[in-house]
Order: sequence, then structure tokens, then C-alpha cells
Amino acid sequence: MLFARTLSDPFGAQREALVRGRYGVIETAAGRLQAIHVRCWPKIVSALDAEWFGRRRHDSQPGDRCLWFYNQPRRFPNYLALVYAVSDRDTSFATFRRAAEVLDEVARAKQIDAILCDAWNERISARLLARWGWEPHKPQRWHRNYIKRFYGVYPPARSQEHAVAAC
Repeated sequence: MLFARTLSDPFGAQREALVRGRYGVIETAAGRLQAIHVRCWPKIVSALDAEWFGRRRHDSQPGDRCLWFYNQPRRFPNYLALVYAVSDRDTSFATFRRAAEVLDEVARAKQIDAILCDAWNERISARLLARWGWEPHKPQRWHRNYIKRFYGVYPPARSQEHAVAAC
């Protein structure tokens, strides 16, 4: 990934780099964590980016791969914002779910109080988000804002949380 530091062992030897990095990309493929890329600047997303480029990439890119972009705002260091998720055409539910689990682990490593997101895609149901621990937050007319609160109590870690797929 251009202009990013790739962490192949983000929950082990490279944990300190993960904790220090404010902006990152979680890359999962075939139901496994491939890497976390720590970025120098935040991901800025527009409606054009989400609708045009995201959909175009999803439709044209084959494979079972998913990228989740998160930011840790400087004004709110105890929170993460899940700002963008993009998947390839053949992305499985296991790959998408693994990205969600890794985001929880990033929150645990950084001792984050909550994660916020705007669920732009209508195919992501409120029921699924509720099942994964997300709840509606600050309703707005054109946005579906959700929050996943931790405040020191994190979901149980997956037994393979440290496993990163071999390239």
C-alpha cells in the first residue's frame, strides 16, 4: 500500500507501531487477516468516492478481499472512526466478519472507548449491526450512524487473533 507501513504481526512484535499509528487499513482475504497498513494521514471519503469508485472497484475486482479504513481523530483520541470499507466482487462473509473482529482487536490494543461508523450501504442491515454489538447513534436524515461502545470491556478475542496469513 502506497505511503503506509505494513504490519505483518500487528498484535505481536509490531503492537507498539499499531498503537502509535492513528490511521490504518485492515486488509483481510479468504477469511484471514493479511496485514494492517498504518497510514500517515486520514482517509477522507466523499459520497462520490463511496458510490462511484467503491462500487466500480467492487464490481470489477475479482477475489475474496476486503479493506477497512479507520481513523483515530486527534480531537478524540479515545475513539476510532470506521470511515470506509471496500470489498472485491467475490468477498465472503467470513472475510468481512474477520475484518470486523480485527477492528475490535485494534480497539483493544489502543484501549479505545468506542468505534463509530456511518453505515452508508443499505445492504448492511441494522439487525446485523446489532448482532455484532453496534447500536444506533445520533440519528440524522441522510446518515445511519452507529456506535460500538467498549469503555474497557472488549469482546472475547478470537483464538487466532495473532495469526496473520502467510503471503
